Amino acid sequence: MAVDIPRLHPDTTEAVKERADIVDVISESVVLKKRGKDFLGLCPFHDEKTPSFSVSPGKQLYYCFGCNAGGNVFNFLMDLEQRSFSEVVLDLAKRYQVQVKTLEPSQSQEFQRQLSLREQLYEIIAIANSFYEHALRQPEGEKALIYLQRDRKLSEATIQQFQLGYAPGGWDTLYRYLVEQKRYAVELVKQAGLVKERKSGDGCIDCFRDRVTIPIHDTQGRIIAFGTRTLSGEEPKYINSPETTLFDKGRTLFALDKARSEISKQDKGVVVEGYFDAIALHAVGIENAVASLGTAFSQDQLKQILRYTESKQVILNFDADQAGTKATQRAIREIETLVYSGQVQLRVLNLPGGKDADEYLQSSPDAIEKYRQQLLEAPLWLDWQINQVFQDRDLKDGAQLQQVARILVQLISKIEDHDLRTHYINLCAERLSQGDSRRTPMYAQSIVSQLRKVKLPSSQHRKTDSLDLPLNAEQNLLEQAESLLLRIYIHCPEYRQEILTAFEEKDLIFTISHYRFFWRETLQLEARVSPDQLLSRLQDLSFDYPEEMSKLMHLFHLDEKTIYDIIREPLVIRGAIASLEKVILEKNKHFFSQALEKTDHNLEPERYHHYALELIEIQQRLKKIAEQRCASLIDVVGFSLG
Repeated sequence: MAVDIPRLHPDTTEAVKERADIVDVISESVVLKKRGKDFLGLCPFHDEKTPSFSVSPGKQLYYCFGCNAGGNVFNFLMDLEQRSFSEVVLDLAKRYQVQVKTLEPSQSQEFQRQLSLREQLYEIIAIANSFYEHALRQPEGEKALIYLQRDRKLSEATIQQFQLGYAPGGWDTLYRYLVEQKRYAVELVKQAGLVKERKSGDGCIDCFRDRVTIPIHDTQGRIIAFGTRTLSGEEPKYINSPETTLFDKGRTLFALDKARSEISKQDKGVVVEGYFDAIALHAVGIENAVASLGTAFSQDQLKQILRYTESKQVILNFDADQAGTKATQRAIREIETLVYSGQVQLRVLNLPGGKDADEYLQSSPDAIEKYRQQLLEAPLWLDWQINQVFQDRDLKDGAQLQQVARILVQLISKIEDHDLRTHYINLCAERLSQGDSRRTPMYAQSIVSQLRKVKLPSSQHRKTDSLDLPLNAEQNLLEQAESLLLRIYIHCPEYRQEILTAFEEKDLIFTISHYRFFWRETLQLEARVSPDQLLSRLQDLSFDYPEEMSKLMHLFHLDEKTIYDIIREPLVIRGAIASLEKVILEKNKHFFSQALEKTDHNLEPERYHHYALELIEIQQRLKKIAEQRCASLIDVVGFSLG
């Protein structure tokens, strides 16, 4: 459960930005070498052998010319550590001793109290884990150590890597250690989820007794809670910490702190049900695995994994027994809005024999390689769903056939992509025809007919942006022109008025949607900040509009070619504006041509004459623009506007 962080005062953000040294911060994660005014290193966001990651101390910006990652010190820490903007600002404020102010002064004192509380809880839980690790090596913990080594077949290295421990069997052993020896307040130890009130109301007892302890970390590697496994046959077999200020079970994934780099590297994540399934996979080198803490797999948990995989690939490997199948179905329902819309490439792996991952890995000498192959062959979630629908059904029975068809229609109706929906219509028709190809078209038509009665996903009715042009050669050239025009505007204040005047006089707009968005935000910001602040404040838009700004970060950085182009601003501006004007005129030409064809010269002579004159003027302006664009091609070597 996250702390309720009030909105930070802009003065705090600006003070942190001024005080934080981007080279100092980034050099903790990247080896940087001085190159002229800037620093160069290997990009931490993608694999590369030749450095293309540039850090500018003058502009306090970074940019990778390989993968286009870029931004300021806030963006770097947010992307690298997958933390929120507020968390990053607060940590940097603490590091650079900047006083934190919020937009609501009345909340400031309570906010500072909550931050202090969290720090104390982190400390108490870390000490508790050290206590559990120590207990594992004592005579009383021998049975827990034997369980881990013999029954779970875990090596000493794995036990240490996951910081596994033992909670002694006494009623209040940890309580006495933390409260009586370490002198922590009882209330804090309760809030950490380590002890609870006795039913009698007389004192406290430990939450975990005679159990193997498995610390749960946040993505920064801090312990926030524990999972535990009984050694005495007590039910329930597994118990987690209660939810606390630090621990929200539905938003936490076990081992994500250890798996996130491998998820990025392999571009996919594996989700298993149990702690020991994830630990066993990591122990054999399959390190992109996480566990869902025994709860229904949620959208919040899925989104955490998706931060680390560019292609959004996730494999659910729950148990293949009846309970595991229900858990998989439940997980798909929880995340179906993301799944059906194509925002995640979800696959489902059911291991042979109904085994979980830990059991399977121990089942044969070549089980590890077999498991890796199973991951590669795991079916897409919808194929798995369809297989489940057909499983144990007698299609020769009319009632069962009708029931199967009805379920299939419901599954297919939620698919938003037209081509994918067509694929599954044909696939299901083939399955329903039971090998009789002559009946396949009939079943396909039946499914289509039933789909017409089902409301399609809302995205099927969305209109595309009519101003976005097709991705052809002309569009690519136009994209270059608009990009350069925006670069000149934000990097060269002396040319802003010239560009503004041209836009107003010629009634121009940017044709590419994310550039239109950026232009609108730029003009709004420019009215509120000084000219030298515009570049910095524009970068901050990435915190409010991360998706839009991800397409625009390249505008803040200049490679050799764009520097060369910007040196010759007047030529570039003329060429870019000519390209924009040409697009508008071509649209108007199309409009007036159609209007002229539909107008009867005899019935509406004035209207006809007006359209004809407009077309003549447009043709003349297009001819003049063509001459300007041709001159630009001659004058600007290496930069073509089409």
